[in-house]
Amino acid sequence: MTNHSSSANSSAATAWSGMVPVDDTALYVTDTGGDGVPIIYCNGQFATLGYWKHTVAELGDGFRHINFDERARGKKSQTSADYSFETCVKDVDAVLAARGVTGPVVIAGWSYGAFVAAHWAHRNPERTVGAVLVEGAEPHDWLTDAMEARIRKLFKRLRPVTAILRPTGLTPNFSAVQQAECNIELGRISLEKNLGPVIDGLAVPTRYVLASGASFGSKGDEQEVIRAALDKYVARNEHVEVFAKVASNHDLILKKDFKAIADAARDVVAAAAR
Repeated sequence: MTNHSSSANSSAATAWSGMVPVDDTALYVTDTGGDGVPIIYCNGQFATLGYWKHTVAELGDGFRHINFDERARGKKSQTSADYSFETCVKDVDAVLAARGVTGPVVIAGWSYGAFVAAHWAHRNPERTVGAVLVEGAEPHDWLTDAMEARIRKLFKRLRPVTAILRPTGLTPNFSAVQQAECNIELGRISLEKNLGPVIDGLAVPTRYVLASGASFGSKGDEQEVIRAALDKYVARNEHVEVFAKVASNHDLILKKDFKAIADAARDVVAAAAR
């Protein structure tokens, strides 16, 4: 049996929040400390660490909760010359190193963050207790030329609104073009030829929590078709399960179904211990 308690890391940490310098930027990080199982959260593409507050509260003191706002997200994380997906994956390493976490962690991600979490867990099985992937990281060829044009049009149309909200931290410190490019890059990462080998190669307990219905910017049953594409990967990788399919939609799942997400985190810890 592998012990994934605090003994796998350094001595229990105290609660902390502050800025972590990384490359040409700095990220706002919070760490509840304690001697529970470390869990690090990866946010939605343009979301902030506050989205995870219900999950953090539900899991409580049994976990050491480490959260951060990605580059140019939130009110405090600073801008950068590099907003690529690859950089987001590497920033997980930077945050863990800054907090002195050397042993295995649970990694949880929602939407864009689920892709980050899946890639990180795939690359770092020896450092991963397990992964909780919420409404993301489903291999599917959803990015077409028409979809790319639709994405560019959507963010161009939203430009006045995002500019107004930017000082509040509710939208990223990105231009409309940068937001669109970030979303289009995710479409390329989602392609079966790119993401499929990552999901097939996951060697740690991995639990998906899926929503129902649409997401912001999707139409009709597009989101459900993408979710269904996951079935064959679950069937052929014994480490990967759909832990729950909940009633809320993509955008509200962290708010309305945090209990299912917390239960999935507990389940990966139990599975790793077995």
